[in-house]
Amino acid sequence: MPSELVIPAAARPDRRIHRIQAGTPEFKRTNLALFLGGFSTFWLLYWVQPLLPLFARVFGISPAASSVTLSAATGALALALIPASLLADRFGRKPVMCCAMFAAAILTMLTAAAPDYSSMLVLRALSGMVLAGLPAVAMAYLGEEIDPASLGAAMGVYIAGTALGGMSGRLATSFIADFTSWRLAGALVGGTGLIAATVFWRNLPASRHFVARPLPSSRAGRLALAQAIRALFADAGLPWLFCVGFLLMGCFVSLYNYIGFRLERAPFNLSDAAIGCIFALYLVGTVASTWSGRLADRIGRRRVLWGTKILMLAGLVLTLSDWLAMVVVGIGLFTFAFFAGHTTASSWVGRRAGPAKALASALYLSAYYLGSSLVGSLSGLFWHRGGWAGVATALIVILLLSIAVAWRLRSLPVKQWASA
Repeated sequence: MPSELVIPAAARPDRRIHRIQAGTPEFKRTNLALFLGGFSTFWLLYWVQPLLPLFARVFGISPAASSVTLSAATGALALALIPASLLADRFGRKPVMCCAMFAAAILTMLTAAAPDYSSMLVLRALSGMVLAGLPAVAMAYLGEEIDPASLGAAMGVYIAGTALGGMSGRLATSFIADFTSWRLAGALVGGTGLIAATVFWRNLPASRHFVARPLPSSRAGRLALAQAIRALFADAGLPWLFCVGFLLMGCFVSLYNYIGFRLERAPFNLSDAAIGCIFALYLVGTVASTWSGRLADRIGRRRVLWGTKILMLAGLVLTLSDWLAMVVVGIGLFTFAFFAGHTTASSWVGRRAGPAKALASALYLSAYYLGSSLVGSLSGLFWHRGGWAGVATALIVILLLSIAVAWRLRSLPVKQWASA
């Protein structure tokens, strides 16, 4: 795999003027590569989610314990994001992203051959750790290389890839596991990840605006890192956006973690394959990501973000119905609003972060995936006590907190929104 050429900024002043703009061949190649990067991230990370009821039966564990199959990967990813962003600052965006995609695909294939549940958890954690090299770095790459007027659309395409990857992985594994075995499903997921990594490597343009930075191994480097983190948290909006990521993803993963347990019981009594079809609703996430990115570029991110929280709350309330059609509508509305909100918040982080884009993206996504891991598993305790009504009640409380955060962002002085 060829390394990305790092050219000192002083040696290429003419190239620093050029940014990739919508409609150009470079923009199309970048969109294809980053779409596959987002696709592969969610494809490799969340393929186990529809299988949680199956794991609970096969391994004789509780719903909350089975959710650790997912939380082990998302938690490891969250903890590895900042180290991964530092490696990307040193060795380049494209090499780190390519290595992450190839390594995660191989580890997923090994997971399918794991001899027992404990081994599977270890391999899942390793998959999440190496996969960290893609999400934060992808956001930083887009922030550096894409023209600001086209950033919302490009970010929307990337996140649309995550929606399609999440949907496809869940659908494929649920059907394959229902008719063959979960191990064959895992092998298919890993093999597809290898193909996506190859196409990504061949199509993504090398960075033009990347400037290598040394690893913070010296005292001066550690001080510079600490100063950069303090500067990001001193921003009027970024800490609140990190909080948004934590709350949004925690709610989203919790819903999909435990809705399958509800749908396999009365009054629905759906099969594993039928439950897997629910994940086809990720298609609305693809539409929401591209639509909200363009809308945010036109009317502002604070307005779009506020509306998405209200829609998520409305969708969650609908899932309390015992009528299957109403539950499906509620999940679809919730999914649409989540992807719209995530697109808005993540592109906003890239615009507010200034030169520390990779670090800011890593902090946002650390909060995002910690929400997936912590809230996604802890909400299982509410399932144990109150079934789906208990989970939904907990998520309603969390969404109300997120609405309060969105209100705090909305109420910032107008001058604070110059970069929004």
